[in-house]
Amino acid sequence: MSMLKILFTKYPLVRGMVSYSLIWPTSALIQQTIAGKTWENYDWKKCVRFSLYGGLVVAPTLYCWIKIASTLWPTTSFKTAVYKAIVETFSYTPFAMTAFYFGMSILENKTIDEATNEVKTKFWPTYKVAVCVWPLVAMVNFSLIPERNRVPFISICSLLWTCFLAYMKQLEMMREREQEARSHQ
Repeated sequence: MSMLKILFTKYPLVRGMVSYSLIWPTSALIQQTIAGKTWENYDWKKCVRFSLYGGLVVAPTLYCWIKIASTLWPTTSFKTAVYKAIVETFSYTPFAMTAFYFGMSILENKTIDEATNEVKTKFWPTYKVAVCVWPLVAMVNFSLIPERNRVPFISICSLLWTCFLAYMKQLEMMREREQEARSHQ
């Protein structure tokens, strides 16, 4: 156990990758449970895709963003939190939304055109919600939450946000199934 603690302390990126490899599929399971699925009919492949994406894409990009933001704004004040939130809203967040829809589509074996179409369809509705949620979360995290509790706080927020992303992703799948059913009639 101490070896794991040393690994996670020495390499925070690895800690993030492990955390997001668990948080993201948990969110997918929560979303599926809310949608009425049970152990017998969960989409386990979806959970694997969310785990891969969370650990291999979200954690490293978020880690890089936090490093960049901490370098640009090293102080922790409300004013700095506002700056970070604004810059994140217009730089990292659009990248993260686009990468999520495109990357998850590719993991679902969709074509580049299908992945691009999903980004076009889902980006703005998701981004509008993100603009309402993440700046507030960032300001609270950087100005009110003690530094030692920032990672757990943001992890809980990420779990809830990823439930929303799983819901948005599911909406697309439901629409595709409805369109297929109509075309076969």
